[in-house]
Amino acid sequence: MIRVLVVDDDFRVANLHARYVGRVPGFEVAGIAHTAAEAVALAGRLRPHLVLLDQYLPDAPGTSIVPDLGGHVIMLTAAAEAGVVREALGRGVVNYLVKPFTEGDLAERLRAYERFHRRLGGAASLSQAEIDRAVRMLHEGDRVDAAVRKGRSSHTAQLVIDALRAAGGPVTSADLAARLGLSRATAQRYLSDLAADGRLTVGLRYGTTGRPEHLYRLPETPAQ
Repeated sequence: MIRVLVVDDDFRVANLHARYVGRVPGFEVAGIAHTAAEAVALAGRLRPHLVLLDQYLPDAPGTSIVPDLGGHVIMLTAAAEAGVVREALGRGVVNYLVKPFTEGDLAERLRAYERFHRRLGGAASLSQAEIDRAVRMLHEGDRVDAAVRKGRSSHTAQLVIDALRAAGGPVTSADLAARLGLSRATAQRYLSDLAADGRLTVGLRYGTTGRPEHLYRLPETPAQ
């Protein structure tokens, strides 16, 4: 069983991530921390295999404590600045997932980590090919969508699609922003990109006053 320490300053987000972890076979949540100091203390006591670490902690940046955590680290954070990513990878972070993301996004990376962890179990010497394979395993769960515009997150695009699917009908950019906790401008950018790529259909809703609203929905799936 792979023991995981979840670190996020937001209690609700930390608990949500812990629930995500608990639903992946082979993983268990060893503890939850909300500050850098608490994370270091819990890591020393619990000795987790893996730490899911936020960058924005109230007492220190997440990247600053990576060497003190002892186990492998996957960053789960809204920090997408190149400097933060460079620092994280330079300190040995094994994967980096930008918020917001879906449960499936995290599960894919956890399963990839489990394969990596299993391959490197034991004390036997490894061939170069086996080392190369273990390193590749770490990122076999990563999904890169070539259709997503430069500067956009494929994970956010997938989250938008999942929210539209769950809605079961047309939604406005304001509706989607409220569902996902995004700004309306961000939701509008992703919806416009997806519509331009033909992955969404767009209609209009006319009210009694003001301009009509755009309504977005997933294309109808033909009956089999």
